Amino acid sequence: MKKGMIKATSGFERLVHWCLALSCLTLCFTGMAMMYHSMDFIGDMMGGMGNLKTVHNYTGVVFGVALIFAIGMWWKEAGLFSFPADWQWISCAGGYLWHVDKDKMPQVGKYNPGQKIFFLVVALYGIIMCISGYFMWFPEGYAKGLLQNMYLLHALGFVLIFPFFFIHLYLATIGVPGSAPAMFSGWVTRAWAKTNHPKWLKEIEK
Repeated sequence: MKKGMIKATSGFERLVHWCLALSCLTLCFTGMAMMYHSMDFIGDMMGGMGNLKTVHNYTGVVFGVALIFAIGMWWKEAGLFSFPADWQWISCAGGYLWHVDKDKMPQVGKYNPGQKIFFLVVALYGIIMCISGYFMWFPEGYAKGLLQNMYLLHALGFVLIFPFFFIHLYLATIGVPGSAPAMFSGWVTRAWAKTNHPKWLKEIEK
């Protein structure tokens, strides 16, 4: 225990988080490089489009394994909403888009509804991305219509996950200062926890 600090994540949680984040980002950029000629330079850096596709496919395996661990660890806390408090938080956008008096802000647990929405998008559509990616990697023997739908689902997943990634990055750094240490050192200040996750702080202090 560190004075004035709260343990937010374990070493294994941070390992899973970074494997998921870095593999997701790698998949997004290698995927775009296969779709757009303007990004051919990424393939050139990897020795050609064949190597690029290999990196993309095996990074997808890393993403899939990390996703399984992430869902197993965080589903109970980040995958389920708590009503009516979470709905009240959503109705005032957590105070991010307009000013909300602290006294009127609903108290949230370890993960606020915005984080839960991000987690659910990554978890649920991440599964679809893995399934559709498998069909795209091994297309032999499947109907053309099925494969076309898999490509469509894969592209839709990119459209959903890629913007969320940068929103998450912004809120974890500039948007909510003091959040990033949770995924670097594992510790956050008690003052940060009291301001952003008061219900969680009360639970762990018991």
